[in-house]
Amino acid sequence: MANVGLESSIDKMTSELSGGMRKRVSLSRTLILKPELILYDEPTTGLDPITSQEISELLLEVQQKYKTSSIIITHDIKCARITANRAMVIDGGVFVAEGSINELEKSENKLVNSFFK
Repeated sequence: MANVGLESSIDKMTSELSGGMRKRVSLSRTLILKPELILYDEPTTGLDPITSQEISELLLEVQQKYKTSSIIITHDIKCARITANRAMVIDGGVFVAEGSINELEKSENKLVNSFFK
């Protein structure tokens, strides 16, 4: 729990935790297994902007501290900017574009470009 900033909440019931705290608990449960790869599905969905940024920064910290690789499925470009060194845009199960966030931001593809407006 200390690794995700929740040491003071260890005795709380799940119902007493905020959405961001619940996401941190889920991550701490995953870290116990010492994974090489972690798959995140919309890790910032339903969170306020401040908590969303904190969770995104925590994902990056976990990658660095535990030397894990991550696959993060997200529509949150701010999260992608913080966590990704490579990103892919998928439309209908087909890869439309891939590259760094900066490269994708300059794309002339209308779908890709729509994420950055």
